[in-house]
Amino acid sequence: MIQTTSSAPLAGAILSGSDERLGDAWRPKRFTALRAVFQDRSAVLGLAILVLVTLVAVFARFIAPYDPAALDPTANLAPPSSEHWLGTDNLGRDLFSRLVYGSRWTLGAASLAAAGIVLLGVTIGMLAGYFGGIIDDLLMRLVDVLLAFPSIVLALAIVGMLGPSLTNVLIGMVAVWWVDYARVVRGLTLRVVQNDYVLSAHCCGCGHRRMVLHHVLPNVIPSVIVLATLELGSLMLAISGLSFLGLGAQPPTPEWGTMLNDGRLFFLNAPQLMMYPGIAITLVVLGCNLLGDGLRDALDPRY
Repeated sequence: MIQTTSSAPLAGAILSGSDERLGDAWRPKRFTALRAVFQDRSAVLGLAILVLVTLVAVFARFIAPYDPAALDPTANLAPPSSEHWLGTDNLGRDLFSRLVYGSRWTLGAASLAAAGIVLLGVTIGMLAGYFGGIIDDLLMRLVDVLLAFPSIVLALAIVGMLGPSLTNVLIGMVAVWWVDYARVVRGLTLRVVQNDYVLSAHCCGCGHRRMVLHHVLPNVIPSVIVLATLELGSLMLAISGLSFLGLGAQPPTPEWGTMLNDGRLFFLNAPQLMMYPGIAITLVVLGCNLLGDGLRDALDPRY
């Protein structure tokens, strides 16, 4: 479950097809990319799935009919009914309520990990590409070392040293998953700083801060958004997989990966214990992939 494909080919594809037009497409006064996304039915479907799951996570308190940790020993492994819409688990906990609250943990953890990864990867990539020289050499050698090992293996090692918890899983994911973003951002930054308007700004005495924020960052953001959206699904699979192995969220936390682990012992008698959280993970990952493909097509006309 935790086997995820490397994003290096994807990163290279985004980098090879990116140019300064991406920065123009990101400017608020132009809505061409946004219009193209909403004209793509697959992208709209992916966006709808993510919006729906986000709303469920935000309003879980009002949607879930029961406390996700409430036990009812008299209703163990109860089938779906008007009282329990999806039935109950082996401890009598309402499955629907646990799925609803689980969206908070799974989607929230993946979003936090993605935010940390993007922040770290963009910062390191821009530093390497903008300043170059020894800074570029040192940072890229660090990237090369991390790329020599499978990301999930390094994450497992970090979580194993820190101890099983969802927080430690997020630390492990951020610590190893930023390298692809750094490589993409470095390549984009190297391309941007060679443009004539950047050289003109340098001649006019533009400082490094203004140069990065007003000239480099706008050309980097679109590609980073595409990569982050496409990789959000992989992050969710990895986090759920680590929880399934017992390294992430711990019981009775209703995280979807933990729910899969709790239900595996009852797969033959009550397959719904694994089926419902598995379907939820699949739908969210599908939504991320569909939206990411639509954003890529909209932000880069070459696709």
